[in-house]
Amino acid sequence: MKHMKKNCAEFRNWPNKAVTLLGMSGVGKTTLANILPSDSWFHYSGDYRIGTRYLNEPIRDALKCKAMEQTFFRDLLRRDLISIDSKISFGNLGIITHFLGQIGAPKLDGLSVAEFNRRQNLWRAAEISAMRDVAEFRRKAIDIYGYPHFINDAGGSIVELGDAECWQALAEHTLVLYLHADADMEKTLVARAAAKPKPLYYDAEFLQLHLREFLARRNLKSADEISPNEFVQWIFPKLIAHRKPKYQALADRYGHTVDAKQIFQLRDEDDFIEMVCAAASPF
Repeated sequence: MKHMKKNCAEFRNWPNKAVTLLGMSGVGKTTLANILPSDSWFHYSGDYRIGTRYLNEPIRDALKCKAMEQTFFRDLLRRDLISIDSKISFGNLGIITHFLGQIGAPKLDGLSVAEFNRRQNLWRAAEISAMRDVAEFRRKAIDIYGYPHFINDAGGSIVELGDAECWQALAEHTLVLYLHADADMEKTLVARAAAKPKPLYYDAEFLQLHLREFLARRNLKSADEISPNEFVQWIFPKLIAHRKPKYQALADRYGHTVDAKQIFQLRDEDDFIEMVCAAASPF
């Protein structure tokens, strides 16, 4: 692959700047995107694209299946007397993670391993497609919508995709910027996950290994006995440790690294450009 990293001068003089933000959920990717002027930076949300384009139908189907567990709604749906749809917006992406779900006991709204893996596979395919759409959306942002600059607010699980074509395209059309979380921020992320567990995407091999370990440690016979929240709380620190070297390897190959804490000190677009330049010079 040809060298595609931009240095400070190249980025500063780039008439149509484009950046892909890389890092764990919660490190400040969306905060950073919102700092940039909304009239000149097109904000591309990977999760929003996934939910509205690639998982829209599976999400609706999951909602219908849940509703059909009750005879009243099942009859109405089958007679086309009511419809069920999801509401997704930039500010409210909750239905997407709700669809992703968690492994565990059905009585606690947990999913079977088979259903969880099915949704994980759907998510991976959707995220790859959403990231492959970045180049085209960047073109449309300029040619159709009149935005000179573009920021790709990628999900934390982008690091798990293992799709070389996707990463080469991102590196070709955007500057990849890894928001590195230090030990203190990692502790904050872990504490947040413990207080409010949420569904996550896992690498298949990583999940299989740690699911077996969790069952053995808790002396459980099957995943149907798992408390979904307890499993997420237990596995999340391990997920951070698993993803951290992957983030850095991608940043070293395709982009640049900044301390995520810097994000919360930025005041405006000029501060952002200076931060990128400091990371990109030299590389």
